[in-house]
Amino acid sequence: MNILAALRREEARLQKQADNLRQQSEALLAAMKILGGKGDSGKPTGRKKRVMSVAARAKISKATKARWAKFRAAKAKGKR
Repeated sequence: MNILAALRREEARLQKQADNLRQQSEALLAAMKILGGKGDSGKPTGRKKRVMSVAARAKISKATKARWAKFRAAKAKGKR
């Protein structure tokens, strides 16, 4: 059994597989570009990032702190 020949066959098989995957990847990127996406960024396209106002962030923060204070008070009351 010629080990070197077997390794070359395996290399050729893997190279063919890599070429096939590369072609599929290129086809997918082309389709994404056609459909309006950038294709290679990995980020969803067509959507703008939502921006929350400072007031809304403060309101959410205040409500969260109040919830946690209530939870901690109930927990401390239950331990006594």
